[in-house]
Amino acid sequence: MELKDKRVGFVLTGSFCTFKKTKEQIKNIVKEGAKVLPIMSNNAYELDTKFGKAKEHIDEIEEITGNKIIHTIQEAEPIGPKNLTDILIIAPCSGNTIGKLANGITDNAATMATKSHLRNGNPVVIAISTNDGLAGSAENIGKLLNRNNYFFVPFKQDNFITKPRSIVFDADYIIKTLEYALEGKQISPILLGI
Repeated sequence: MELKDKRVGFVLTGSFCTFKKTKEQIKNIVKEGAKVLPIMSNNAYELDTKFGKAKEHIDEIEEITGNKIIHTIQEAEPIGPKNLTDILIIAPCSGNTIGKLANGITDNAATMATKSHLRNGNPVVIAISTNDGLAGSAENIGKLLNRNNYFFVPFKQDNFITKPRSIVFDADYIIKTLEYALEGKQISPILLGI
């Protein structure tokens, strides 16, 4: 299945080290002919980091997509009732966000967008990026792997020497994972080699 004319909700959460490659994938999704609705968690929207200023990220994403970023609970809530998205991807999806989704916590635009989108039975794609994926977040990742309508971008250990519990998605698989998820399928393998 192609992404042409698909309505893609694209959520960014606070794993800032992956923003550069994530923004490149947003560009690729737009080139495929999809309409991208950008959404950011509070931290992603507000924090300046060593990986860039919040305003610069916001401006670039809005320019790429041609849409204003949804960044409040009130703005995200109508996504499901108005059926605004065919598929939603969270990239990067931090361990914090994984924990909230796995445990039914809806306290920001990212989690509200996901909850609202899921009410229509549409797929959610997770592109995980967390330093504790093989530790504290492992249980929550397992919960989502076993839930309907959740699909994962293939991931691997980030740096097994200096960060042995860290995992990160492979951005090159984002479009293919979206295509599979639109057909109700999980791309394989989920775990990539080093």
